[in-house]
Amino acid sequence: MITDAETEALIRLARDRRAQTIAIGSGRTPRALESARLIEAVWERTGGTILTMITWPEIGASWLRHASRFADADPDLWVMTGAATGWAQMTRRLLWSTPWRPERTLATAAIGDPRTLALVGLINLNGLAGTTAHGTTWRVEDDTFHYPARTQEGP
Repeated sequence: MITDAETEALIRLARDRRAQTIAIGSGRTPRALESARLIEAVWERTGGTILTMITWPEIGASWLRHASRFADADPDLWVMTGAATGWAQMTRRLLWSTPWRPERTLATAAIGDPRTLALVGLINLNGLAGTTAHGTTWRVEDDTFHYPARTQEGP
């Protein structure tokens, strides 16, 4: 499940980007669903608006319906959490079939593993940012995975 430090850092990243509305997408594992619900609760408690919450399967014939619903919300930011396989399939469908953009997306530590990101290809994910379980942030920039030295305690 998402940690308190991770949730706080995710909300801080969203607020730093001046987001008021988000759409939350998650896999259907118990851990992903619980993480999505926690993000929803904290975002709403801090005055934000959730435009939609969608889930996607780990295995499926098509992610088009899920991707379309997620992208059509057109929030200030999309937030994603979930296991590697389902996230990669969903993200590929988002890239191929919708106006979704990684630079308008934040992701949890569950996604912020270089091996997970490689399933989609860093070249396709420039601008994607997220948090680690410890509250540090990461981003994909210039086709490279970066860990900035930022934590709750400072640099």
